[in-house]
Amino acid sequence: MFVILSYDVGAKRVKRALKICRKYLHHVHRSVFEGEITEGKLKALKRELGQIIDVRHDAVCVYRVAAPKFVFKDQIGVVEDFGEVI
Repeated sequence: MFVILSYDVGAKRVKRALKICRKYLHHVHRSVFEGEITEGKLKALKRELGQIIDVRHDAVCVYRVAAPKFVFKDQIGVVEDFGEVI
């Protein structure tokens, strides 16, 4: 499946959230990630993020798409290259 993930976490947890997300998805912009992922790996990603976030203050949103052919992406402005998936 194709997913888009974004997070808004406290400053103390940003680096850990970034590192976890980079293990599974392509880093698109700041706290936004996208890519193909299996159901099992998505569960592992959510489990790892769940261990570091503070559910009283932080947020993680995962948008699931049945197939990437149904996603249309328009970009305006500079697109930064955040590197490859680890």
